[in-house]
Amino acid sequence: MLLLLVLSLLASAFAAQAWSYPNDGIATMTHYTMNVGTIASCGCTGGSTYYPTAALSALAFGSDGTVGFGPSCGRCFNLTLLNTFLSAPPFYPNPTKSIVVKCPAISQWCDATESKPNAGGTRLNFDLVWPSVAVPDDWFPSDEGLYGYTDFGVWNISYQSVSCVDHWAGGHDPAALGSVNNLGNSVCCPADPLAPNGTICPSSGGAPDTGTSSAVSNLSYSWFAALLAISVHSVGLAWD
Repeated sequence: MLLLLVLSLLASAFAAQAWSYPNDGIATMTHYTMNVGTIASCGCTGGSTYYPTAALSALAFGSDGTVGFGPSCGRCFNLTLLNTFLSAPPFYPNPTKSIVVKCPAISQWCDATESKPNAGGTRLNFDLVWPSVAVPDDWFPSDEGLYGYTDFGVWNISYQSVSCVDHWAGGHDPAALGSVNNLGNSVCCPADPLAPNGTICPSSGGAPDTGTSSAVSNLSYSWFAALLAISVHSVGLAWD
């Protein structure tokens, strides 16, 4: 089993009301491509993308729409593949794998509201940056002989909120933690929001100082690239 964790660097051009979600639950997962070094609207350092990376759907972002950050910025999650539901019959991976994903707010998987779930029946979608330097090309399981294709596109998953420092592969890399230093209080990306004295980003107003302690070269910057950083940290588990 490969355990991947996600560091939420959410961003969205679409306003999302402050909304809280359970620390553990069921979600959908998709995947997309993104350049290494990209900085999301939370302002999380581009160094985080050298580890498995993903984004969380707009509803869970938590911004009131006036700022590019929210309470979910910087959070880490352990995501586990459950099954596919667009394929017939559904595919159940064996062995089970855990992973994290990224999502823009405009797709059917990321358009959930408080009163309406997404097309998969959930209010959270994690959209994994894949393929990427941090996630193996063969990470997603498949059965081409039965289905005739290898990419199922959308998965049902379970998610669990976890400590970044304890569980994320980039949790001890200063260059992968915190927000970029040159954008002041317009960005917010705590190193570990769930730590005992962890910082939680507000839904509006100025942000606390979450600047990274190690500068890295950032290849690109996008206020519209909602992303989360994830890790291939095994945490007592191994590839099967």
